Amino acid sequence: MLLLMGFMMMLSVSCNKELETPYDHPFFYIHQNNDSEITVQSNRNEPVDYKVYLSTKTQFEPVTLTYEIIVGDGLKEGIDYEILNTSSSLLFKPGYVEMPITIRWINHPIQEEKDNTLIIRLLSNDKDITIGMPGPDHKQSSLKITKI
Repeated sequence: MLLLMGFMMMLSVSCNKELETPYDHPFFYIHQNNDSEITVQSNRNEPVDYKVYLSTKTQFEPVTLTYEIIVGDGLKEGIDYEILNTSSSLLFKPGYVEMPITIRWINHPIQEEKDNTLIIRLLSNDKDITIGMPGPDHKQSSLKITKI
C-alpha cells in the first residue's frame, strides 16, 4: 500500500514538469557572500578577488564586460589600495562564468570623517546581456566596499 502511494505521489509530481517554463535570461552580477555592500579592515594587507559572474546557458562566443571603479575622497590609490587588473574590462571566453577584479588592500589608517568607499560598478557588454539581477532594481550590478 505504501509503495503504491509513493508511486502515485511521484507520478503526480512528474506530471507537472511540463507546466514549468525554464528561466533563461542571461545576466552579469557581482557580490561577495551574496551581499552588495561589504567592509574591509584598514589594516588588511593582501590582494582580494572580487568575482563577477555570468549567469547563462553555455556561450559559444566571447563576451566583453566593462566596469568602472568609483572611489570616495577618503581613499587614495597606491596608499589605501591598488587595482591589479590592467584594464577596465573583463573577457568572458566560452565556458567561463566568473572573472575576478583584483584589489590589493594596503595597510593604512583611514580618516573616519571622509568617504572611505570603493564601488565596482558593472557598466555594459558587447552582447547586450543584462547587467545586475533581472528585474527593475538590477540588484548586484555594483559592489560597494567600505574600508573601516
